[in-house]
Amino acid sequence: MLTSRLNLWPRLQLLRKCSTTSLGQQKQAAVEIHDPLQAHALKEQCILVDEHDKAIGAATKADCHRVQPGTGDVKLHRAFSVFLFNSKGEMLVQRRSVHKITFPDTYTNACCSHPLHDIEQERQESNALGIRLAAQRRLNYELGIPTDEIKPENFNYLTRIHYADRGDGVWGEHEIDYILFLQKDVTLKPNANEVSEVRFLKRDEIDEAIAKFSAPLTPWFALILRHRLKQWWDNLHRLKQLEDLQNIQRF
Repeated sequence: MLTSRLNLWPRLQLLRKCSTTSLGQQKQAAVEIHDPLQAHALKEQCILVDEHDKAIGAATKADCHRVQPGTGDVKLHRAFSVFLFNSKGEMLVQRRSVHKITFPDTYTNACCSHPLHDIEQERQESNALGIRLAAQRRLNYELGIPTDEIKPENFNYLTRIHYADRGDGVWGEHEIDYILFLQKDVTLKPNANEVSEVRFLKRDEIDEAIAKFSAPLTPWFALILRHRLKQWWDNLHRLKQLEDLQNIQRF
């Protein structure tokens, strides 16, 4: 479904300012010019949804992130964002690899990706099981966390956020983003094709630390940080009470 029908862009005007990809990359729309592994991943099938998060079909990751010329629309699809905390309450942030096609070389939360239409189990919607399984798969792939260290039931599913960003005008985002929190000490072995750096941040130092980052934030991380992250972080011990599974947040 095209975003012009949703009239979403005017509501998200502030978020556009978070666009992070350099202007010099705007002409690089052809998939074949990119890193081979990242280009191959663009063939994966994401789950298309309507504004109520009802599945309505599938499209490749490339089609789901390509900004349509003339209209600026991006196909709405299902995604998730994982926020990972250790036992001391410190939050992991990663720096996305320069090989990434969307928002390369930017700081973000532990893992941001998509359940795949190709994988039947990840289409399961009850208790967000498909999302949880996809998060387990991607944490293993991006950060090298063994799958036996993170089970689907370990994730705290808090809410969904509908957001959009036109990126560099070629590759952008338009997602219903499931927010998952996980507090656990885990083994990390980052995949260099996906992640160039990981670090843990303390709650009382978050603003100072981010101000010193040598690269910008992804738009979804910036949005969540601005509106909800600190409240959730302050309540890791009682996240169940902060769940809102019925509504889709739009800031």
